[in-house]
This record gives sequence, C-alpha cells and structure tokens, in this order.
Amino acid sequence: MLSAEENQRLTETGSTTPMGKLFRRYWHPVLLSRELEVDSAPKRIEIMGEQFLAFRDSSGDVGIVEPKCSHRGADLFFGRNEECGLRCAYHGWKFDVKGNCVDLPTSSLEVSERTKPKAAIRALKIEEYGDLIWGYLGGGEPPPLPKFEFAELPASQRFVSKKFQQCNWAQAVEGGLDTAHFSYLHAAMSDGKKTSLLGKMGLNEPPAIARFRWLVEDGAPDFTVLKHDAGLVLGASRRADNDELYWRITQFMIPNHSLAPNSFPGDMSQGNTWLPVNDYSCWIFCFAYHLERDLTDQEREAYASGSGIFAEVDDQYIPLRNRENDYLIDRDRQKQTNFTGIQGISEQDAAIADSQGFIADRTKELLGQTDLGVVRFRQMMLEASDELEKGLMPHGLQSPDAYHVRSGDAMSEIDADFRQVLEARFGAYAGAQLRQP
Repeated sequence: MLSAEENQRLTETGSTTPMGKLFRRYWHPVLLSRELEVDSAPKRIEIMGEQFLAFRDSSGDVGIVEPKCSHRGADLFFGRNEECGLRCAYHGWKFDVKGNCVDLPTSSLEVSERTKPKAAIRALKIEEYGDLIWGYLGGGEPPPLPKFEFAELPASQRFVSKKFQQCNWAQAVEGGLDTAHFSYLHAAMSDGKKTSLLGKMGLNEPPAIARFRWLVEDGAPDFTVLKHDAGLVLGASRRADNDELYWRITQFMIPNHSLAPNSFPGDMSQGNTWLPVNDYSCWIFCFAYHLERDLTDQEREAYASGSGIFAEVDDQYIPLRNRENDYLIDRDRQKQTNFTGIQGISEQDAAIADSQGFIADRTKELLGQTDLGVVRFRQMMLEASDELEKGLMPHGLQSPDAYHVRSGDAMSEIDADFRQVLEARFGAYAGAQLRQP
C-alpha cells in the first residue's frame, strides 16, 4: 500500500505537482491525427488540467495553443481557422500554429509590428508520428521523441484509436500492468463454472489456443520484473501442459506507455498510452500492429467497432458502455456465459478500474505476490519524481531508442530464468540493459 502523501504524489498531474512536473518533461500523444482537418473548427482539449485549442492550418501544420486571445481574453474557440492562422472573432487578432501574433488589424502598422512579439500566446511543441499528434508541455528544448515500433512501421500495418476513461490515469495504467486479472475478469462461464473464453477445451492444444485454458487453470501467476533504459518488463508465468511454463510478458515505458501480452510470434501486437485529462479522467490511446503484414479490412473494422483493447465508442471516442450506465452489465449473462456480465475486454477493464473510485485509495490495499508489477510501477514513478526534484535527468529521456521494445507470450521449460525467456523470445527487443529494479 501507499501512504496518503504517496498516493497524492502518484496520481496528481497538475502543473505545480511533482508528478505533473515529471510528466511535462516527456512527449505525449494528445490527439489522433485524423481528428484535425485542414482549416476545420478548432478543437477544445484538456491535458493534465490545462486547457488548449487544437487546429490544423491551411498548410496542414498542427497548432495546440492556449485558448485566450492576448488582446482582451476572448475565447479563440469562437475564432476563424483561416489562411494559416486562428483569427479571434472579437477584434481580428490572428495567431499561427506556434502562437505568434501574425496580424493585428486594430493598430497602425508601426504599433502592430511593435506589439506582435508581446501578443504571442503559448503554443505547445508538436510532432506527428504514428498517426498521432504528440505534444510537449514542458519548457525549454524538448527531449528526442521516443521511438515506438508501431509508429516506425508503415501505416498499413497499424490501427490507432482512443477511448475515454473515467478514473485517474495511474489506476488505469495499473489495470494494464496487472495481467493476473485475466484469469477472472475476462473469463467466461459454463454450467455455473469459470471457463476459458473459447469454452470447454481439451488438453495439448497448440499454445495459441491452450493459453486461454491455462489462464483459467492458474489464477496465481508468478511475477518477475526487470528494469531497462525505458522502463520495466514484467513476466507472469503460469503452469502449462507437459511441465512447461506459459509466460505473458508486458512492457511499461515511463511515464505512461505499455505494450500488452497475448501475442505469440505471428500474432497482432497491441499497446496503450494513458494521457491524464485531469486527476479524475484520462484518454487511452490504443494501437494494434502487425510486424510482418498489412492489416486486413476485417481487422480494422473489428478494432473500430470494439475488440480487445479497443472499446466500442461514439463519434467523440466516448465508450458506449461507461460509468453512467453501469457498463450495461447483464446479470443473466453474468450467471450463464460471462464472468462479469459486461461485454468487451476493454469495457471490463474500464468498469473495474472505475469502480475503485475516481482516484483509488491505495492506503487501504492488501497487496499480494501477483501485484509485484503494480508495486514496481509505483516505485519507478515516485522515484522518478523524487529524482527530478533533486535536479537529476528523468528516466528514459535520453534513450529514445530504448522505447523500441516488444511484448507478447512465450513458452519455456519449468525451470527457465526470465532473462533466458526474454532473450529467446525478443532478443534485443526485450529492453536495453536489463537489471533488477
């Protein structure tokens, strides 16, 4: 468990908080690229409790700027996105994607040129990468943009979307790192008993099939966690057939990225980034990608309609099953076919994370051995915020290539060491300079 002070330090990301200062040293995805069209209406967004407007100008460049005009504070949301700038509807002052005032029509030319530098508004540094718009909220020169494998692949080999989560960013992350819950939260029901998502199964199926049975049969995986130059790699081993172990391997990249397990070689890979909207909600950016081929139209349609880590969402990316409607839980379904009675892997994750409260009270927890990954995540984040306050370089900032890692599933002998499993499954993609946390 954490103390009340530690819990507050972990969860709060406002601009003056220790964690907020840490987050602002990193790049974050803030929008999907497809959310902004050229010269379309500006879009209101909130990032870590700060308000911004996002727009794409006539040249296709993206600006994310403070929403108030520097003249008399009118809201630029009501402005016109035209001719490579956002023009205030009140008196026509115009700002480009970098926040520069480029037109001041209420003054003479001489006064205008003298006033423009003082009239600039705050603008985030922006990069477009992997079908996402990334923003840097910190001051000074930003660090190099981290390199993610999904973003380095051709666009035809990935699908990217997002979903809204109605709880604090940290407990949503912890749900992604806690792979022990798959044995229960995502199980099916048959004849009143918990069973695999594939129903009743025999023995010695191929691992890609048998893993769903192993998840149900062994609800207490053994966790091993190692640190690397971008974060943590978590291994959860379960007993499998023929004296083997089934490993589910998850990557966490500081401060808020994860790569999910549940993929053997040749399967689709998936991952998430959790962006705090404020201390009570977050956006989860989701990406699925294949290392060897283009995604099919059927795969894209399945993700777009809600599959795996992707939720079924409306046109504003708000999940259809959410806190307000109890995730459309079906109690009859819960008795007969589904352990939770909630449709969708993503929605099941959201329901249980949201149920802990908008900010979970970690002072009242009783943690066990399957919580090791969650404990190490908390330790890493709290240590990183402490180090930043001491003037040290936050973890991962100078190692953009270290984010180019992989996660997934693996099989091993019963006595295999986790490092051996990582080397055999991923090689250099396991993480740079693996060591104990």
